Amino acid sequence: MSYMCKLLYSQLFGNLPYPKSDFKDQVIIVTGSNTGLGYEAVKHLLRLGVAKVILAVRNTEKGDDARNYLVNECICDPARIEVWLLNLANFESIRNFGERVKTLPRLDAVIQNAGILTYEWKVEEGYESHVAVNVLGAVLLGLNVLPKLRETAAATGMTGRLSFVGSDMMLIAKFEELKKAETGVLVAAMCDENISNIQDRYGTSKLFLFVLVRALAKMSPLGPTSNVVINDCSPGACKTNIFRDDMGWMKKMAMSVMIGMMARSAKYGSRELINAIKPEIEREAHGKFLWNCEIADPGPHFDSSNAANDAWHEQLVEEVFRIMEEIQPGVTQNATPSN
Repeated sequence: MSYMCKLLYSQLFGNLPYPKSDFKDQVIIVTGSNTGLGYEAVKHLLRLGVAKVILAVRNTEKGDDARNYLVNECICDPARIEVWLLNLANFESIRNFGERVKTLPRLDAVIQNAGILTYEWKVEEGYESHVAVNVLGAVLLGLNVLPKLRETAAATGMTGRLSFVGSDMMLIAKFEELKKAETGVLVAAMCDENISNIQDRYGTSKLFLFVLVRALAKMSPLGPTSNVVINDCSPGACKTNIFRDDMGWMKKMAMSVMIGMMARSAKYGSRELINAIKPEIEREAHGKFLWNCEIADPGPHFDSSNAANDAWHEQLVEEVFRIMEEIQPGVTQNATPSN
C-alpha cells in the first residue's frame, strides 16, 4: 500500500481508543492549548484526574479565556489549571519558560502540540517560520523540559513522557531542498526562499522534527538516570484553526472541501495526544512515531537500507544542535542524562 493510500485509509478508517488512563497527582504541560487539539487534550486530562495542567500559550488573554471555559465545561477546581506564556516563534520566550519550569515541584509529561501551517513566506528569529516554530522552537522546548521530567521520574518511580505532535504528512514530504542543499546547510536551504517549496514546507518541517525526536531518544536512553519516553505522534488531519492563515481563495475552497469530507474532529484527534503520554506508555514507544495510537512506519525517509537517509539525518542533528547552542549555550547537554 502506498503512503498516500495509508494516509487516506487512516483518515477514513483509523480507530483512536477513548482515553481511560489514570493521571492522578500528575502535573502536565500542554502547549498550544487554548484551542483545537491542545484544548481538547486538556479536557481529557482534567476528566482523567490530572492534579494540574499548564496551558502554555502565546497569548495569555486567550489562555485565560480557555481556562475559564475549561473550568465551566469540566466543572473543575480553577486551581488545577494554570496559564503560562510560551511563544515558540520567540527563542527568549522559550528560555524564560524553561526557567519557570525549573520552579515546578514536579512535571510528569509534556505535550508539545503548538505549531504552524502557512502558505505565506514568513521569517521568525532569522529562520523560515515552519523551521523556527515546528523544528527549532519545538526542540529547544524539549531540551528545556527534559531535566525536570527526569527529576520527577526519579522521585516518583513513574515514567516521564515527552511527546511532540508531528504529522503523517511527513510520509509524503518531497523534501526537494535536500537535492539543492550544499553540504552542511540543510537548515539554510530550508530557509532560502529561492530554492524552498512552501507547499511542501509543513510536511518537511514535521519530517525534520521526527529526525530530531529520534536523535533525542537515542541520546537519552531509558534507564535509572533518564526514565522519560520521548516520542512523536500524529493525530491526522483535524478540524482545527491550524489552517487559519491566509491562502488563496481557490486553495481555501479546496481545503474546506477536503477538511469537511475527511478531517477528524479536534475532540477525536486529541485522543492520539493522550495516548502518547499515558502513564502506562510502552517503553517500545521511545523514539517512535505513533499513528492511530500504535507504533507506525515513519515512511521512506527513514528506510534504513538507504545510507543517504542516515547521512542527512546526522547532518541535520549536527546543524540543529549547533543552532541550539547559539540560542542557549549549554542547553544541548540536557539531551544526555547526567550520571
